[in-house]
Amino acid sequence: MEAFAEVSSAPPVPEPISLNAATLEELEALPGVGPVLARRILEARPYRQVEDLLRVKGIGPATLERLRPYVRP
Repeated sequence: MEAFAEVSSAPPVPEPISLNAATLEELEALPGVGPVLARRILEARPYRQVEDLLRVKGIGPATLERLRPYVRP
């Protein structure tokens, strides 16, 4: 019998983007982030840690955890 390698169907997580340097378009590409939330993220700069996103209106603990793999300070 042949052994088959297990292949993940999930796409690879891209390199995290910087919350302090990302463009509006890059922020809008994040899961669950639209134009209004992206603008709020921009206006709340600078970020010292990812958890600082909690000070942005519209981002709570669940949204923070969804965004965590995609962002860095």
